[in-house]
Amino acid sequence: MDHLRTHRWLSLSALLLGAAACSTTPPPPPQAEYGEPAVVEGPLPYLGVHGLGIDPRGRLLAGSVVGQSLSLVDRESGAVRPFVGPPAGMADDVAFGPDGEVAWTAYLVGELRIRNAAGEIRTVASGLPGLNSLAYTEDGRLFATQVFMGDALYEIDRSGEQPPRKIIEGMGGLNGFEFGPDGHLYGPLWFKGEVVRVNVESGEMDTVADGFRIPAAVNFDGQGRLYVVDSATGELLRVTPGRSEKVRVAQLSPSLDNLAIDKKAGLIYVSNMADNSIQEVDLADGRVRDLVRTRLAAPSGLAMVGDQLHIADTFAYRVMDTGSGDIREVGRMWASHLEYPLNAWADEHVVVLTSWATGTVQVFDRASGEMTHGFQDFQAPHDAVQLADGSLLVAELATGRLLRVSGEQGEQREAVVVALAGPAGMAFNADRSTLFVTTAGGSVWAVNPADWSKRRVRDGLAMPEGISVSAAGKLLVMEVGKQRLLEIDPVDGATRTLAEDLPVGLPALEGLPPTGVFNDVVEAANGDLFFTADRDAGLYRLPRR
Repeated sequence: MDHLRTHRWLSLSALLLGAAACSTTPPPPPQAEYGEPAVVEGPLPYLGVHGLGIDPRGRLLAGSVVGQSLSLVDRESGAVRPFVGPPAGMADDVAFGPDGEVAWTAYLVGELRIRNAAGEIRTVASGLPGLNSLAYTEDGRLFATQVFMGDALYEIDRSGEQPPRKIIEGMGGLNGFEFGPDGHLYGPLWFKGEVVRVNVESGEMDTVADGFRIPAAVNFDGQGRLYVVDSATGELLRVTPGRSEKVRVAQLSPSLDNLAIDKKAGLIYVSNMADNSIQEVDLADGRVRDLVRTRLAAPSGLAMVGDQLHIADTFAYRVMDTGSGDIREVGRMWASHLEYPLNAWADEHVVVLTSWATGTVQVFDRASGEMTHGFQDFQAPHDAVQLADGSLLVAELATGRLLRVSGEQGEQREAVVVALAGPAGMAFNADRSTLFVTTAGGSVWAVNPADWSKRRVRDGLAMPEGISVSAAGKLLVMEVGKQRLLEIDPVDGATRTLAEDLPVGLPALEGLPPTGVFNDVVEAANGDLFFTADRDAGLYRLPRR
């Protein structure tokens, strides 16, 4: 399944020294000028959906990498409930083996986990970054592939006593696969636009269908017919191995990820990352039914311009009109140049999106929505802003630096601020004379762009993430480690709590940025505050009284 495509395996554990000691002076109690947090969109059933599977009891399971969860989905009502929660439930794909086993791939941490019939969970393979798709043979052998952060097929020892057996590598991204009626493995090559057949004993591989844009997964129905989902085109196709023709069974939306087939009922279930959806397709008549669908997928960073809220939605870039509540989509993964947006900054002219997952920074024209620049090869960029001269300032969480980036290809990169303990969020004051930066190490800094000098505004915070400057000139900071929203005076650091007990703070994953899904906050023109929350997966409003 697809997945946070990462250009390098980042080891960030040394960065995060944990939250600094709390301030000796507790903040005042919450003030009365704001009401209770209200849901704008959510809580979402999961933070993006990937692998699907139907177990022997007919239950539909769905995996989420970002949400670190494996969920049960009611096939009638679409209701979603936890099966294995964070962090153990991180699942890019799921499969069902003998004796009631459920296996899944924890993509970001490179592990394969198995839950037995008694509910006990064990890790049977590790150290395989990008471990992605998996399937059992009829006699209970288990196979899995690395994709995006590796490119290999393995046989996995279900007991975990023997190391994985590498069968073949350099295939071209063998993604969602299944074993066919002939006992061979069939799967799509994400980067080659082909579907292949693999002999898992010899590693021999041959192409059985081609001409796809981005084939993401394949599956067989009860009659032995092969189905393919194309992530780029949004098509569900039926193909016959060895023949060139393709039959379009359903036209869905791009960003498709996986499929699962109820072989008896003739129903196909298809997941879509950007729509956060699972759709049911009836093979008898082609009818399509939305089982699960939400307007946002995995909202992370925010930027506000006027009444327009720009949302880095992890699998899409979307804009909400805060007056009407209408949401429009600017771009989505695999159907555009978008690179897993995890944070956003905007002004009257541009929108800047960053992705620590892909090491990229992208600049969009705010009026047209067209991408004007795309820069790569940053080390966990967590935020970026545009400076007065048009250059960019990028916060690299992995190196603790603020990089000034210029040149048509972003080739000129100068470290202007260093030794920050995990720079995370950035925000300018009204006249852009001061830039404020949160760090995962627990501080808020004020940086002068004229000479790049810095001053600590506040320390002793527990994982501050999103930051913005209110119309009154105060700093709004999401203190995720204590699940609260703070207002901080930018001069003396005086702090008060605006809201607490917020649904934020998913478990941090070893070796990855602690701020995986960014919890951000911005102020609307009417004084209402909007914030994202990873734990309950959604977008919230804190209304001003």
